[in-house]
Amino acid sequence: MAAEINRDKVRESFHRQAIDYDRHAVVQGRVVDKVLGLLQAERVAPASLLDIGAGTGRLLARLTELYPEMEAVGVDLAPGMCEAAASALAGRRVRMLNADAESLPFDAESFDVVVSTSTYQWLATLDQAFAEARRVLKPGGVFCFALFGERTLFELRESYRAVLDGGADRTHSFFANDEVLAALERAGFEAARVGSELEVEMHPDVPELLRSLKKIGAGSTAPASGRGLSERRVMLEMMASYRKRFGREDGVPATYEVVYGVARKGGGEVGE
Repeated sequence: MAAEINRDKVRESFHRQAIDYDRHAVVQGRVVDKVLGLLQAERVAPASLLDIGAGTGRLLARLTELYPEMEAVGVDLAPGMCEAAASALAGRRVRMLNADAESLPFDAESFDVVVSTSTYQWLATLDQAFAEARRVLKPGGVFCFALFGERTLFELRESYRAVLDGGADRTHSFFANDEVLAALERAGFEAARVGSELEVEMHPDVPELLRSLKKIGAGSTAPASGRGLSERRVMLEMMASYRKRFGREDGVPATYEVVYGVARKGGGEVGE
């Protein structure tokens, strides 16, 4: 069994790491580029747009350049991320709000487009968040998102499980493609499409990988370290297992599976 998600811990973790996030979130930057391409392929011309889990505002900055006339809103669970985004986006037609993806503070049919990147993997289930995304979309509106899928950090998780010796698995679990598609369909979206790509980051060693995860607020993807001798022993054995099983001459790889989704709310069209 994988660990249950502690939402307060996730919020606090991302709040603390807001300043360092962009410098370390390399894969997340590539995800932003891909989502922009998917959205442009839908030929949307939004007058209103919502970014769920907007983080430091990296995607919103690019979107306001693409669609300078639109009114945009970003929400994030972490207050620190909202503050960083508001500062980065000062002078643009963007509002930032501290809000939960599963309980959006907007009226129904408020936005032409809803986007999200690298956010939904932190939820225990997708149903409520997807239902909220659909609720706030106007008829014909487009929902375009990316989240981290089931192969994400498999090297770390397999190395940890290899040394558990029957103990409780506290690593994070991620959604599979078919789970994402099924959740979209349950939420009532139409023409839903889901696919995934693998991204690989190289790190000098396992401790540096763990530090990098902590710097992007994603420390909960790995087991807690170091309280007591037995916990420290497990961590040292895990790192040795990781190096032995996956190490290369140029360091250790960390794989991310990025699941991309595009869907529409029925009842109209939003386009050029």
